[in-house]
Amino acid sequence: MLRLNGASPQSGWPGRADVDSIPLAVTEANTTAAVEQYLNELAAVSGDTPAEPIIRALLSRSVNRLHTLCAALLYRNYPRLTRPPLNLQSEEMLSSVVERMIKALREVRPGTVRQFFALANQHMRWELNDLARKLDAQTQAIELRESAVGLPSPVDVSTPAAGPNIIRILEAIDGLPEDEREAFYLVRVQGMTQPAAAAVLGVSTRTVQRRVNHTLRLLAEQLRDLQPGARRGGRENPP
Repeated sequence: MLRLNGASPQSGWPGRADVDSIPLAVTEANTTAAVEQYLNELAAVSGDTPAEPIIRALLSRSVNRLHTLCAALLYRNYPRLTRPPLNLQSEEMLSSVVERMIKALREVRPGTVRQFFALANQHMRWELNDLARKLDAQTQAIELRESAVGLPSPVDVSTPAAGPNIIRILEAIDGLPEDEREAFYLVRVQGMTQPAAAAVLGVSTRTVQRRVNHTLRLLAEQLRDLQPGARRGGRENPP
């Protein structure tokens, strides 16, 4: 993980103290112009010219705005990640997002400042969604509202009989296509409204609704033996 409290000689990434020493007028008023300049330089890279120094300079220059975006998304849409046991801080999230962006910018070349920050927002959502999924798996505290497989809501994972079913459900969800999995977790697991989930994912409410409905059909097919009245051993369960 990148260090934000001190410079790393290997990565060339500036510490927060270095960034904080830049006058506020410079870090805010000129960020857009500076990002645009670095994006133009990155687009012109070809042949044996290394892109890594430009990528790191670009991220260093935009770190304050990236941190603001991280904090806004974390505390507004994922407040439970800031509480125990995770206690996620925006600085920690920023560090992980920067690592993601370094890898992404080796392959992707945003053409505009807007596209650059859209890419950053996408990786912020992915980072937070990954952390939320890991937290759910670790604590086994998952609520499947209006479950498509007919399980009680909330699901009591503390009972021995529920354990294997919950594991199967989690595995089925993890095996979903990424877009469907993100929408399903936000709406059915985290309990967000479809408009709120659409805002987080950067898509329309109709798209979220379509993805959730498609996911429910997939899960109903994969977990049909868990539904009430499912056949077991070739015979239907008695009422």
